[in-house]
Amino acid sequence: MKKKTFSLSKTIVVTLSRSLIWFIASFALIACTNTSKTSDNYAFASTINSALIFAEKQSLLMAEKYKDQEGKLPQTYANGNDVSSDSRWWCSGFFPGSLWYIYENSLNPDVLKYAQLYTDRIEREKYTTDNHDVGFMIYCSFGNGYRLTKNRHYEEVMLTAAKSLSTRYRPKVGLIRSWDHNTEQWQYPVIIDNIMNLELLLWAAEYSGDTSFKAIALSHADKTMQHHFRPDYSSYHVVSYDTITGIPHLRQTHQGFSDESSWSRGQAWGLYGYTYLYRETKNERYLQQAVEIANYLINHPNMPEDYIPYWDYNSPDIPDTYRDVSAAAIMASALVELSEYAEKDRAQKYRQVVETQIKTLASSTYTANLGENGCFILKHSVGAYPLKSEVDVPLTYADYYYLEALTRLKKRI
Repeated sequence: MKKKTFSLSKTIVVTLSRSLIWFIASFALIACTNTSKTSDNYAFASTINSALIFAEKQSLLMAEKYKDQEGKLPQTYANGNDVSSDSRWWCSGFFPGSLWYIYENSLNPDVLKYAQLYTDRIEREKYTTDNHDVGFMIYCSFGNGYRLTKNRHYEEVMLTAAKSLSTRYRPKVGLIRSWDHNTEQWQYPVIIDNIMNLELLLWAAEYSGDTSFKAIALSHADKTMQHHFRPDYSSYHVVSYDTITGIPHLRQTHQGFSDESSWSRGQAWGLYGYTYLYRETKNERYLQQAVEIANYLINHPNMPEDYIPYWDYNSPDIPDTYRDVSAAAIMASALVELSEYAEKDRAQKYRQVVETQIKTLASSTYTANLGENGCFILKHSVGAYPLKSEVDVPLTYADYYYLEALTRLKKRI
């Protein structure tokens, strides 16, 4: 036990030293790049760098904790207990993806070692054909790893995963099927989360030259735009399609307050999805969709002043109900990118919203103390409130999109 404690302490000391150097260098670079920046900009840059430094320390503790637990990955922390999963859980790719973002910012070889270790634990999911989450699993882990290292083996994993995901597409319906359960109620269910998995297919089309991947992705994106969204640009969670006609027979919000309510994480998935779809295709209809979703969220009467959404925008218990940090993190990351594409006034508003979100998330209200919170970075996310699943707990995808937002901001400041 003493030997293990010494080893962990040594890791923290080394990380602290490396992080201090990283912070000083980063801040000096920011200061030298543009002396006309205001003190507020300097302060925000400092917030970003401090958040990344803390994330590295906290995530190394997490990585140490699970390194000898073969095949295990962090899932959440509830009632004082660690909750882990194997690669089959839909969130399995987020922790290795978080490590890749941390490595991108610090170039710490210890982080690289763990990013590779935990990414390897996901590889078997490249053969997953029984759900749509293979995109989350593989692209967040292997996708980021390939982006940073150009490891050729990672290419093969992603291409195989894209082929697996494509098996869930049925031309008659024009969408990728999400779930295979609850067949008494759903014929061909598609959830808004599925929009996030198309990025893997678009990568595969570009890499392989096989245009069928892109055709599937764009068909899914267009049909989702047509059938998932209400006139005000809020979205349903689940749309089930008739397998014969390809027309929706049921629209629901399975994880929200009611079928007609706006479940906050679902709205964030849509915003993020159509933002990257515009990036990859330059099709104006996707940009317009992302802008309209952003306007709906930012101007929603139940959006708090700090832009950390309640778990559902239509919860009757507002303001005395839970916030969902995961929805805020996804929204922040999407808005950072969308601000690059939107016209000037909108872009400025998006940046103001993101700055408010990041400052709030980086505060003690939502950021854990070192070594606490099961070694997750952020607190207070909500998985599925109506199902009483993962309510007011840390979640890997909240940390992942928070780190992605910080990384994107750091490159733009």
